[in-house]
Amino acid sequence: MSLSKITNPISIAWLTLGVTLAPVIAFAQDATAPAATEAAPAAAPIPDKGDTAFMFLCTILVLFMAVPGLGLFYGGLVRAKNMLSVLMQCTVVAASVMIIWVVYGYSFAFGGGESAIWGGTAKMFLAGVDMNSTAATFSAGVVIPEYIFVLFQMTFAAITPALILGAFAERIKFSAAVLFCILWVTFVYFPIAHMVWDAKGYLFGLGALDFAGGTVVHINAGFAGLVGAIMVGKRTGFGKDMMAPHSMTLTYVGAAMLWVGWFGFNSGSNLEASGGAMLATVNTFIATAAAILSWSAVEALTRGKASMLGAASGMIAGLVAITPAAGLVGPMGAIVLGVLVSPLCYFFVSVVKNKFGYDDTADVFGIHGIGGLFGALATGILAFPSLGGAYAGTNSMATQFWIQIQAVAITIVWTVVVSAILYKIVDLIVGLRVPVEAEREGLDLASHGEAAYHS
Repeated sequence: MSLSKITNPISIAWLTLGVTLAPVIAFAQDATAPAATEAAPAAAPIPDKGDTAFMFLCTILVLFMAVPGLGLFYGGLVRAKNMLSVLMQCTVVAASVMIIWVVYGYSFAFGGGESAIWGGTAKMFLAGVDMNSTAATFSAGVVIPEYIFVLFQMTFAAITPALILGAFAERIKFSAAVLFCILWVTFVYFPIAHMVWDAKGYLFGLGALDFAGGTVVHINAGFAGLVGAIMVGKRTGFGKDMMAPHSMTLTYVGAAMLWVGWFGFNSGSNLEASGGAMLATVNTFIATAAAILSWSAVEALTRGKASMLGAASGMIAGLVAITPAAGLVGPMGAIVLGVLVSPLCYFFVSVVKNKFGYDDTADVFGIHGIGGLFGALATGILAFPSLGGAYAGTNSMATQFWIQIQAVAITIVWTVVVSAILYKIVDLIVGLRVPVEAEREGLDLASHGEAAYHS
């Protein structure tokens, strides 16, 4: 409507005032807009569907490592009369830890508490975890559903105590194995996982590098296995009776399953499908390949023949060594890790074990303990950009290597001392060993009333 068409003086006055004040009102609105924007609550981050699917796949792959991969790998290494006992121990221990994890394990490890050694009780029974809660990744603003983070970490917790079982296979009571592993994850695994991987953890704050579990999984389980092999004692007839692996075929199948599943273990520890996950994938391929070739070469030079058992052992040694370094070292660094870890582990399983006479059935200490120790220390060197690594921190190489030494030492002391106490407690409650008669008969029949093979 034109101003000339309005004849009412009051209307003309109001319209004129409105036109005059329009710029002032607009300026005032613009001035208050930022304040209104700041007052509005920030939108909750939405999980990326690609990262979520990636983590789901990685979680299933880690389950595949434990059931059936680890069971078949260990099962092939024992005598035929103990095959099912190993499968049963691996399966029931993994299942037990899964239940424990959702009841209190997740809270003890990642419950958000202020303690440097445990996560508290705030998330017991998964309190506060639902379809809408999220977990942060390593990239700012990128999240995944908390449920998938809970499950991914659950598979780590489930397989780690199962690794220990290989150290005292063929002579431990089924009830003792399960009870020890339940106590061990509670008092050893959960605190170490919190210290290394939680932002409030002591070793995390120290700056220790452990991408996927060199300290938390392999050193932890390897040294606990050594303590168990010593405290449970040698198998009846050890050093006199034939105790060769009953099926290298099954051991190979199990080792191959572990390699496939390990991509979930290492790549998934990046928590998102980014370049870091791809670096971990590349390193998991080539470090393992290098370790297989290195172990076979060492055997060929020392024994005159390269064995399938040696190739499988090299495979696992390479996977163990690259675990703490998977997303931190470059591909050439991964090859160095693989080449060097096999001679070291070979020395421990063929020389040191015989020298000291402990009966580590599946060489848990020689491969997981020593391989994890070497990988954790080497990460402090090979992760640096000057050697092709992806370390983005401010520490010098010497400083970081010293931090790695501290992390390894704390892990070893914690697991050795607490594990020894737990073995003693279990021995007092149910007894560690089966009777000699049951051991000679075989644990398949004596403990489970069934046999793996029928002639």
